[in-house]
Amino acid sequence: MKRNKINWRVPKGMEITDLDRKVLYYQDRGHLVPTRELIKTPEQIEGIRRSGIINTGVLDLVEKEIHAGMSTLEIDKLVYDYTISHGGIPATLGYEGFPKSCCTSINEVVCHGIPNEFDILEEGDIINVDCTTILDGYYADASRMFIIGKTTPKKEKLVQVARECLEIGMEAAKPFGFIGDIGHAIEKHAKKNGFSVVRDLCGHGVGVEFHEEPDVEHFGKKGTGMLLVPGMVFTIEPMINAGTWEVFIDEEDGWTVVTEDELPSAQWEHTFLMTENGLEILTH
Repeated sequence: MKRNKINWRVPKGMEITDLDRKVLYYQDRGHLVPTRELIKTPEQIEGIRRSGIINTGVLDLVEKEIHAGMSTLEIDKLVYDYTISHGGIPATLGYEGFPKSCCTSINEVVCHGIPNEFDILEEGDIINVDCTTILDGYYADASRMFIIGKTTPKKEKLVQVARECLEIGMEAAKPFGFIGDIGHAIEKHAKKNGFSVVRDLCGHGVGVEFHEEPDVEHFGKKGTGMLLVPGMVFTIEPMINAGTWEVFIDEEDGWTVVTEDELPSAQWEHTFLMTENGLEILTH
């Protein structure tokens, strides 16, 4: 059997724990496993959880205030003011040159839409607002879909199925299962409803950095990808398209991801902690 790289190492002189034995069992059989550094300490988990409380509060505020006639720049100001007033930092602001405090992605925009004064929400729009908060050095990341007024049945179904995909992906994630189990379940549900799953973007580890290992793809095969070990923290954030899964990046701003056929897209996201009993949501 072809062996994957050795990630899990027990420091010399350190006692081998039951967790070490379990992970080494899978590693010795050629499976990809995390490094020990990806297993968060109780202190780190508590820090991420506190950051998640602020991140949830931000999205609750957006949900309360969002309406037709509002610009995405106004949404960004809500996010910035709330985050700063609660002692946090908007992680996207200045991240690799991103100019705003959140991402606002309307209709055919899949993700990474840049808030501005010219994008005014209209009746029937669907919009994803994606926020990441840093508090005391710990990161929490989540996004929600919002329907502005009454939209078409197709868009409404897309938003609902995208949320179901997140929930189904969460249910598929089991301790000592695999990343591929998540993607398999999500893709199956999306296809059953006539939709596609974006393949060029994925979820990710998070917590002490904005983006960590592993990549959490939203398509795939059961039993493949990295082993899911209690103590890992990561996002699941399926991007579900009404048409093709293919996308392109706007050349003018270098950030905005749009569906290739310009049909609508929807996404929901949470930050999760893997426990001995399954996933715990850190961004309610």
